[in-house]
Amino acid sequence: MLGKYINFRWGLYFILFGVWSLWLIQQRVASFDNYIVNDCLNDIRGQRPAVLVLGARAYDSENVSPVFADRLDMAAALYNKGLVKKILVSGDHGTVFYDEVNAGKDYLLTQNVLPEDIFLDHAGFDTYDSIYRAKNIFRLDKMLISTQDFHLSRALYIAKRLDVDAWGCRADQRYYANIKYMTRREWLASVKAWFDINLGSTSKFLGQIFDIEGDGRQTWD
Repeated sequence: MLGKYINFRWGLYFILFGVWSLWLIQQRVASFDNYIVNDCLNDIRGQRPAVLVLGARAYDSENVSPVFADRLDMAAALYNKGLVKKILVSGDHGTVFYDEVNAGKDYLLTQNVLPEDIFLDHAGFDTYDSIYRAKNIFRLDKMLISTQDFHLSRALYIAKRLDVDAWGCRADQRYYANIKYMTRREWLASVKAWFDINLGSTSKFLGQIFDIEGDGRQTWD
């Protein structure tokens, strides 16, 4: 009986330690909300060479998800106000049947963004890959990140830990029907981001380097 009690106690300690560790990771990632700009369109910190738009569900330029549309709208507003010169759309284009980045590009073309100022990253399969590739493929050491509030702390944690001078722009423009699911998912995604950073993960794909000051159409397909 004593042995069973001791094993139970140590098992409980192990569980509590695990929960405490995960809580600390969450707090660490959440602390990067200090780099979110409350009003990107009227803040001097908003001046950067480019804004990174993190991908979300899309089908074509006329049928992108509300989450993605709002991220693209924020990027277009920053561009049209002259706060950024280029827009990098990063997302999932893993097959010919699903393509977030070209849908994002087509959407931006309807928002008075010049074709040569739109860069596409076809291998931004998750937030870590998108930011890692923004730095290493597109040579962005300074940038803005356009995404929703629930996602920004994690994106900024990754960027700052990868030595990118990044600030976050809230793209929230409405209530999202699946916000509760996305918020819960973010908890696990933050743990993954912590491990990616601390294990020194690299992107799944690297490849050709592009000059963000050049013509974005070289990244189109």
